[in-house]
Amino acid sequence: MSTDLATLRGLAHLARLEFDATKEQQMLGDLNKILDWVDQLRQLDTTDVEPLVHLSQEINVLRPDEPQNTVSHQDGLRNAPRKDSDYFRVPKVLD
Repeated sequence: MSTDLATLRGLAHLARLEFDATKEQQMLGDLNKILDWVDQLRQLDTTDVEPLVHLSQEINVLRPDEPQNTVSHQDGLRNAPRKDSDYFRVPKVLD
């Protein structure tokens, strides 16, 4: 399986890429190598191979998320450079 320069130029246009003539030939060679490798993979016998659903057999190895209050509202306001009653004052962002 291989591709031609017109197909490469079409793909480059869709991907908004620009190549000079030297780079274009290099990319064409690289693309053809990739397509040849994929063609080799197609020839493999995979009749006894189970489909891969997940890359790992591990299921949710993360710790449980338990919310905690580490700083009280008053302590946070005490450290604020500007505050108004129970709220932080921040610079205006939108006009």
